[in-house]
Amino acid sequence: MVQERTLPTFNTATTRITKEEGLRLYEDMVLGRLFEDKCAEMYYRGKMFGFVHLYNGQEAVSTGVIQAMRPGEDFVCSTYRDHVHALSAGVPAKEVMAELFGKATGCSKGRGGSMHMFSAEHRLLGGYAFVAEGIPVAAGAAFQTKYRREVLKDESADQVTACFFGDGAANNGQFFETLNMAALWKLPILFVVENNKWAIGMAHDRATSQPEIYKKASVFNMVGTEVDGMDVLAVRAVAQEAVARARAGEGPTLIEALTYRFRGHSLADPDEMRSKAEKEFWFARDPIKKLAAYLIEQNLADDEEIKAIDRKIQGVIDEAVKFAESSPEPDPSELYRFVFAEDE
Repeated sequence: MVQERTLPTFNTATTRITKEEGLRLYEDMVLGRLFEDKCAEMYYRGKMFGFVHLYNGQEAVSTGVIQAMRPGEDFVCSTYRDHVHALSAGVPAKEVMAELFGKATGCSKGRGGSMHMFSAEHRLLGGYAFVAEGIPVAAGAAFQTKYRREVLKDESADQVTACFFGDGAANNGQFFETLNMAALWKLPILFVVENNKWAIGMAHDRATSQPEIYKKASVFNMVGTEVDGMDVLAVRAVAQEAVARARAGEGPTLIEALTYRFRGHSLADPDEMRSKAEKEFWFARDPIKKLAAYLIEQNLADDEEIKAIDRKIQGVIDEAVKFAESSPEPDPSELYRFVFAEDE
């Protein structure tokens, strides 16, 4: 069993959250969970092809960070586990599902599939199949914001970029090179490590000389913090602080969210490397159940309101599948479109 780190504590008594905010966070996480469950069903029914990497269990990270930003204005850069980041960023579920089906109505016109979600409209910079590939791309987006504000004197340029990647990417050279430049230039960026303990079949503790990734921020004179990635309120609080610092011109933050994927690395993974005890340790910390219990305990919602959201989102997912199934395939005559930028 992988050695478990003590999860950081978060004082919920100091949390300031309205009913509207709480239900919005819950709805966003449920959307991610039910969407991924449906993806598994569709994959095994032969509706999706290639590698499909699901996000089950990690929803508090996507929701906590992206909902602390300005969806549609701020930038989000993902990995090959990108469906839920796209949903949190505001890409409609039907467009994400259609992309997974390889249809022309998908957010990447059916050309990206599971690992390459992209939406200029929603400031989603893309999913990336190569480990750590998105880190320098995200830094580029943050740099253009800073350049526009400081050099071109564009006062509207105050966007923040969130860059998501896994624990395995933190051993990659692009991680170190990009964090160094981001710190030197005080870029408005959040580097969010979704430490789910495993890089495919390699246990995190066996792959790095310093398992506590957030501590690596210190060598770049950058703020580094760890957070319980199974607690959306804790993630949101850390993200809000980091976003405020970035928007104020105070530079980047490295956030290590301790989380866990409830399924194998991909739907092609039999998931035999992880022990039953390890899985049960993390299953008991389901972030969606945790938030639902908190909302009811704090009288911010009742059981029926929670169930109503579940039913509502299930309807959204069902409609997304119908949309994807009825959408056309990309026309073969457009094979070479979107290879290069086109005029509006």
